[in-house]
Amino acid sequence: MVTEVFTRTYCDVHDVQGERVDADGNIQFAWEYAIREIDACQECIEEYNTRFEPLFDRSRVAKKPRAPKSAG
Repeated sequence: MVTEVFTRTYCDVHDVQGERVDADGNIQFAWEYAIREIDACQECIEEYNTRFEPLFDRSRVAKKPRAPKSAG
């Protein structure tokens, strides 16, 4: 006998507010030196993209600080 198990994922952002909304995808972001991932509905994914995507376009690689000149 084979039994199928269906696992529903809910949007974590709405779940914190007490609402049950099915998640369509996930959002990845950096937090405390680690890449984190949350489940999100399409509405939350679009809001995330409109809020943070422009920041990615303006970001740049941080330069290493120059070594101090020796006093000699």
